[in-house]
Amino acid sequence: MPELPDLQVFSQNLSRKLCGKRVQKIHAIYTKKLKVDEKELQAAIEGAVITSIYRDGKELHFKFDNGHVLGLHMMLKGELRYFQDTNENKLTILEMLFEDGTGLAMTDFQRQATPTLDPEPRTAPDALSREANFRFLKQILSNSRVPIKKLLMDQNVIRGIGNAYADEILWHARISPFSVSNKVSESAIKKLRKSIKTVFTQAEKAIRKADPDIIGGEIRDFLAIHHANKTHSPTGAKILKDDSTGRKTYYTKEQQLFK
Repeated sequence: MPELPDLQVFSQNLSRKLCGKRVQKIHAIYTKKLKVDEKELQAAIEGAVITSIYRDGKELHFKFDNGHVLGLHMMLKGELRYFQDTNENKLTILEMLFEDGTGLAMTDFQRQATPTLDPEPRTAPDALSREANFRFLKQILSNSRVPIKKLLMDQNVIRGIGNAYADEILWHARISPFSVSNKVSESAIKKLRKSIKTVFTQAEKAIRKADPDIIGGEIRDFLAIHHANKTHSPTGAKILKDDSTGRKTYYTKEQQLFK
C-alpha cells in the first residue's frame, strides 16, 4: 500500500505533470466504490482545470478551478499511470483524459482503489501537521489502552500512518509496538513525535532518489526493519516478526515495552 511518503512524492510529481490541464473526459469504469452517479462525477469534473494536487492523510486530492475535489485512495494495490491518447491499462477503476491528449488512469487488480467526489473533511489531524504535536500525542495515548501501533494506525485518531511506517517510527523511537498506549512515558512520546517527522522525511528523500518520477507503487528497500529479507536492524539487533493481529509487525528487542 502506498503510504504517506509515497503519496507525498506522487503528489509533487503529479502536480508538475498535470496542474493547469483541463479535463476533457472522466470515466468511472468500475463504479462499485464510487458513491455518486457517474453523470454527477462528469458534470463536476469535465471541463474543469486542475489547480493543485496534494496528499490528505492516505489519499491524493485533485482540486479543480470550479471548487470540486476528486479524492483517490489507492488502498492496497491501486496505482496511477499516465497514458497518451488511449488508456490501454488493464483493470482500470477511473480514467481522466485531458485536452492535450494525455491522461491518467487509476488501476487496481483487487478492485478496492476508491475515487471520491468532494471528500468530507476529516477531523483527525494529519501525522505531519502542526496539530499532531507532543501535546496531541500525549492526549491520545493517555486516553487509550490499546497497543500503541494500533492507535497510530487508526485513521480516525491520526491520519497517514500505515503498517510499514508504524513499525519504522516505533523502532526509530525505540518503543515496542506492543506497548500499552497510556503507559508510554512522556520522554518516549517526545521521541515518538520526532521520529514521525524524521522517518517520513528520510523516506520521502529515499523514494525520490530511487525513482524521481514515480507516481505509483511503493519502494521499500531502504526501510530499516519492516522488510521481509532483512534479518537485523541497522544497529545489529535481530528483527523479530509477529502476525498475531493479521498484520505483519517487525520489531527488535531494542524497543522498550511499556505495560
